[in-house]
Amino acid sequence: MKDDEAKQCDVEHMRAALEQAKKGKGRTAPNPCVGAVIVRDGRQVGAGWHQKAGMPHAEINAIANAGAAACSGATLYVTLEPCNHTGRTPPCSQAVLAAGFRRVVIGMADPNPVAAGGAQFLQEHGIEVVTGILEQECRQINYPFIKHSTTGLPWVVMKAGMSLDGRISRARGQGGAITGPESQRRVHELRNELDAILIGIGTALIDDPALTCRLEQGRDPLRVILDSQLRLPPDAAMLRQQSAAQTWIFCANDAPVKRQQDLEARGAIIQRVAADQNGRLGLHQVLRRLGQADITSVLVEGGAVVHGALLRAGLADQACLFVAPCFIGEAGTPLLTGDAPLTARLTETAAEKLGDDIVLQGRIIKEPLAKNDDSPSQGGNIQR
Repeated sequence: MKDDEAKQCDVEHMRAALEQAKKGKGRTAPNPCVGAVIVRDGRQVGAGWHQKAGMPHAEINAIANAGAAACSGATLYVTLEPCNHTGRTPPCSQAVLAAGFRRVVIGMADPNPVAAGGAQFLQEHGIEVVTGILEQECRQINYPFIKHSTTGLPWVVMKAGMSLDGRISRARGQGGAITGPESQRRVHELRNELDAILIGIGTALIDDPALTCRLEQGRDPLRVILDSQLRLPPDAAMLRQQSAAQTWIFCANDAPVKRQQDLEARGAIIQRVAADQNGRLGLHQVLRRLGQADITSVLVEGGAVVHGALLRAGLADQACLFVAPCFIGEAGTPLLTGDAPLTARLTETAAEKLGDDIVLQGRIIKEPLAKNDDSPSQGGNIQR
């Protein structure tokens, strides 16, 4: 087979491994989403994906699916480098070696220094190893894992439904959806895929949202509220439902103890963090606390103060903006508020039509301010 044809075959089979990996979205934290397929004589004979932390990895599931006899002399395609350490499960590198594969094709290297080294181990034991096939696609489905494993912080997705002129409500202080049912369903798909959903107390008081996933086979994410003085009422909708997910409320250290007791009586988990002299909660502290709890991804649904503070602090990683075909004008609430200057742009952009709406997605890059701009920064704190 010619080199170009061989590479094209590798790409096609890695794409199949990526489809396997996507089956684990929203279920594997703090582990990555990983898929694997086994190919023998040009035909796929086994496939598997990592389903949950603590359960067998994708390679092990694919080997079991194919059967031991089919693996000898075959090629393994895996989206992430096989782990080379003993964690909750044994090293996949040794299982791959024992299965008798002739060749292993890897999408991306493992960014976790503890688990990395599988590719080198396999090469040292005589297995042909190819790396970097569809590397960017393999990285994209694991941005949360990459960020969490290298920084300890979760991947932050900024989500908003908005008008063509950038308004997220029809009038200040009024809730209600701007976008159509197709966009609203996609939001629930995002909730199903990400570990936590975060809003500020302003949004909580105006909308009284349940913050659940309404897909038939979906699961609820952890609910996170930024509420410096614990203003959320104990009879809020998010505290009155049957849900396996917890509700965490972040507040300042000086928040009233009685209000904490009332909310805890309804099942809320209170997380106190330091605030600045103006009572603003440190967003970096909030995200650090979530990361320590193995939350690798957070869907931020507002409001405007939260979005603005996250962007200014450089803590937002991805935007998912649902744009409805309407204008609202100055009576509506803008997507972002805050006095400090802000410069950010999207890269790796994608647009999709959902009913009458358009969803625009992209990775957020914070750009430096102009040299002559000496306006003060908000420092990643938020007054809620």
